[in-house]
Amino acid sequence: RKMILAMSSDIRILLVRLADRVHNMRTLEFQTSEKQKFIAGETLELYAPLANRLGINWMKVELEDLAFRYINAEAYSHIVGRLAKKEEEREHYTKEVRNVIQREIDRFGLKGEIEGRAKHLFSIYRKMEEQRIDLDEVYDLIAFRIILDSDRESECYEALSVVHALWKPVPGRFKDYIAMPKANNYRALHTTVIGPYGERVEIQIRNRIMHEWAEAGIAAHWRYKEGRSYRSDDDDQIKRLRDLLEVQQELKNPREFMSNLKMALFPDEVYVFTPKGDVKAFPKGATPIDFAYSIHTDIGNQCIGAKVNRSIVPLKYVFQNGDTVEITTQAGHHPSKDWLKYAVTTRAISKIKNWVKAEERKKSVTLGKDLLEKEFKKHHLKFSQVVKSEEIKKIFAEYSVNNLDDLMASVGYGKVSAKRVVNQFLPEEELKPDEDRIIKEKKKHVSSSVGISLTGIEDIMVRFAKCCNPIPGDEILGYISRGRGITVHTAHCSSAGKMDPERIVDVQWNIKEKQTYPVNMRVYCRDKKGLLAEVSTVISSLDVNISHAEVETKQQDMQAILSFRLDVNDLQQFNQVLLAIRKLKSVISVERVRKT
Repeated sequence: RKMILAMSSDIRILLVRLADRVHNMRTLEFQTSEKQKFIAGETLELYAPLANRLGINWMKVELEDLAFRYINAEAYSHIVGRLAKKEEEREHYTKEVRNVIQREIDRFGLKGEIEGRAKHLFSIYRKMEEQRIDLDEVYDLIAFRIILDSDRESECYEALSVVHALWKPVPGRFKDYIAMPKANNYRALHTTVIGPYGERVEIQIRNRIMHEWAEAGIAAHWRYKEGRSYRSDDDDQIKRLRDLLEVQQELKNPREFMSNLKMALFPDEVYVFTPKGDVKAFPKGATPIDFAYSIHTDIGNQCIGAKVNRSIVPLKYVFQNGDTVEITTQAGHHPSKDWLKYAVTTRAISKIKNWVKAEERKKSVTLGKDLLEKEFKKHHLKFSQVVKSEEIKKIFAEYSVNNLDDLMASVGYGKVSAKRVVNQFLPEEELKPDEDRIIKEKKKHVSSSVGISLTGIEDIMVRFAKCCNPIPGDEILGYISRGRGITVHTAHCSSAGKMDPERIVDVQWNIKEKQTYPVNMRVYCRDKKGLLAEVSTVISSLDVNISHAEVETKQQDMQAILSFRLDVNDLQQFNQVLLAIRKLKSVISVERVRKT
């Protein structure tokens, strides 16, 4: 983690560490078997993908093959042995194809060289595993490269036409990484053709500059800057890498850090266009949310919609190759936690999470302040005065917080009990319960907008627990939830036993205006025609709305199960519904379903 974060300030640090890892892997045979597998696994999961992201192909290939040897020695030996048996045959075929291509390239006045080499071992193994095929079924064991001397990109396309004139291309196997480079800035043309003897042949076409970047990757960057041909895109590549790694700095949890980093290092990409025609690469599954955050954090936060190919699309729209994307923003708009379901880039996910956490903290600070003021008020102390005393600094130290906002947030999150904080300001005799005061305080309540009241707290955030769905008339308790205010449960909720006692507060129903609450009910009946209509009529006659209904029949038992979600005023009205339904001849039993 330290190594990767250091890279955001100087990428050369990572180059040194990668080179060190290559050396370690070359001498891994001298380690114990257990250590060999651990180091090889770490290399395959982190170092090889990092080398690939930096575009250093030779290093990525060597690290993968060396790691493969220790991760799966049996498969490694099997592939090496099988390839060795046909090495002479492959060399003959490689020479023949290379000569044919070289002859045609020369004939059309293109200067360059042709390379042909077997694919590296781990890529062969991965293809066998992914496609569930034997080694004999891997058709592209040999890859050919046409490396042109000219810096003109147009010559790469001329060479492509020469190859396609020689052999028929395989449909769907052409990739233009010159027009749309990979995330690691790899640039080349890829095509697969039906070559000599009906064998499929993969051919890559690039010029010298592209080839040097393909092999040395970002390490070639400084060589270009020292006087050789240089592209401004190279600086963009370094900026993208730094952005990727700087995003990781915002993640404090080591597991989340590694998970996000691995996801960023294995992009299966899709290419889209900005309105100005610039190309942007994203992981497959990317949405307008990812696009917005790739421009700027403020654009992402204020994104309210998008147009793709001039048509309005929802923010969850998944990009297709070639889409042209335009983002619509609105000042003052904020991200939603739901966006995390649709974002796939580490940058977008990290920025959304940061905003959500900041909002949760704001709410928790407000709730924590309310809870502390309520507790201090019980003992005739003013919170505003107490926080100015020297004693408060001892409280900060005891609860490992830096300031008052941190303390209030901890109380709001439920990490610190408001009662415990206040008790430290009281003499011992005041810590004994005062029955008269408790009774008096219980009479003072301020209610929330949803009909729940808590002594001394105004404008409380209240939500009803989905595990028990309380309705007015149920015995209830409040639980301080992280960043969500008070969650109301029924007193006998199955979750109550798992709650931290210090985060439980007394709450009461305080209904001032008539409103409805959802409640679920299940009715077991003897199956007959018109059953749902019969039960629904009884419910409607009691002025109760049915928001959802479904029927499940059991043919073998000649029974039916009717499930309803009702909107009721309180427990009394719901009990009336239960009583009325039980009187129906077809009904075997009826019950309330607590969990949504």
